[in-house]
Amino acid sequence: MKLVWFRNDLRLADNPALRHACAGDEPVAALFIISPTQWRQHKMAPIRQRFMLAQVDVLGRELAALGIRLHLLRVETFAEVPAAMADLSRELGVTQLYANQAIEIDELRRDHTVSAALAEQAVSCHWFNGCCVLPPGRVLTGSGEMFKVFTPFSRAWLKALDEEGFVIHRAPTPRGEPLPWQPLAERAWVDEALGELTVDPRWPVGEVEALRRLNIFLEQAVLDYGETRDFPAIAGTSVLSPYLAAGIISPRQCVAALQQRLGYRPQSKAQPGFVWLNELIWREFYRHLLVLIPTLSMNRPFKPETAALPWSWDPDAFAAWCEGRTGYPIVDAAMRCLNATGWMHNRLRMIVASFLTKDLHIHWRLGEDYFMSRLIDGDLAANNGGWQWAAGTGADAAPYFRVFNPTTQGQRFDPQGEFIRTWVTELADIPAAYVHQPHDWLRLKGRQDYPAPMVDHAVARVRAIEMFRSLEK
Repeated sequence: MKLVWFRNDLRLADNPALRHACAGDEPVAALFIISPTQWRQHKMAPIRQRFMLAQVDVLGRELAALGIRLHLLRVETFAEVPAAMADLSRELGVTQLYANQAIEIDELRRDHTVSAALAEQAVSCHWFNGCCVLPPGRVLTGSGEMFKVFTPFSRAWLKALDEEGFVIHRAPTPRGEPLPWQPLAERAWVDEALGELTVDPRWPVGEVEALRRLNIFLEQAVLDYGETRDFPAIAGTSVLSPYLAAGIISPRQCVAALQQRLGYRPQSKAQPGFVWLNELIWREFYRHLLVLIPTLSMNRPFKPETAALPWSWDPDAFAAWCEGRTGYPIVDAAMRCLNATGWMHNRLRMIVASFLTKDLHIHWRLGEDYFMSRLIDGDLAANNGGWQWAAGTGADAAPYFRVFNPTTQGQRFDPQGEFIRTWVTELADIPAAYVHQPHDWLRLKGRQDYPAPMVDHAVARVRAIEMFRSLEK
């Protein structure tokens, strides 16, 4: 018996572990492990847990239709996984385990102990690259080292992809008679572990839905992506991040679909489609970095010297940021959108992260954890990379004195205030001319229903720069 262990790769198509396990005639079973305690320790957002489990439900049904039974185990923490898998392997008569590699440090340690435990039962483990187009360690400098700077990584990534290409693995064909599948909502122990399993209608699950979104984006928005991607009131992005984070769609499928749509693979900013491809390369870069520098998974900064920065841990200021009560409309709209929907536009992520770290001087780790606790697309590599980029502690060629001005960012990327008025209801009736600096208009109207700016940005910016300059002394 072969056992396929699904993790953040909840799909049939382009799943290397599943495809290799289904080679030959030996029986195949599948496994997904629910770890509520570990998920909470990793700050996994409830909306992401529900989204993921809804996809597990779809996956279990689709595997059953192929004659492959998906087994579910509830194992509270990673430390308990090896023993549970050893028990299941004995029960099923497993001789080989197939899985796509993890990149996070806790998951890597778990997988190492699983391999050791199963080896005692003569079960061989086979690991594959399912999370990247090019696996970590494949894109190297001329001296054979992994990259720490994005732009040369991007060039080398494109060159490596041209040299070796990539393969899209087809979904397996039926391996026997269809099997029954009991929906997760009918399993009491799943409800007890995670509560109500309702899915947000904004985020339908399924590979068909992920491909539908990808195709709509490629047909309607990818050619204008470079011009529209920064405007949150415009549907200018793919909104595929939750599906990539859960592995409902693979980055290889995205690159292949882009090539098919354009008839070529873009190589530079001058070519349509490159800006979106470059975002996929950023995703790869952060995942490669997580493998190169495991301490990134341990709340450590990419630049070790920045660990000495005198960050604030002010709980009241942090709460105001979390709840969208900063007095800066674009920041407040973004945070309220996150809290209500579990998602935030990428430009807004940069704005609110800069505000927390450079205006409030609060430690980026608090923001990183808060995002993970709310985001439906929470992904350690991308989230950590983005937060450290904004905080000035990460892999970024730009100098530390880059500080976003939240007012001018709002004026530039939400010029009419459409996004702001959608989420900051106190400002729903404010004229566009005042929406980014509403306080004088509100005072004239005798209103006090929107907070005053909690900091003076110009003063806060100077303080942020001084914090970093102090490291040079």
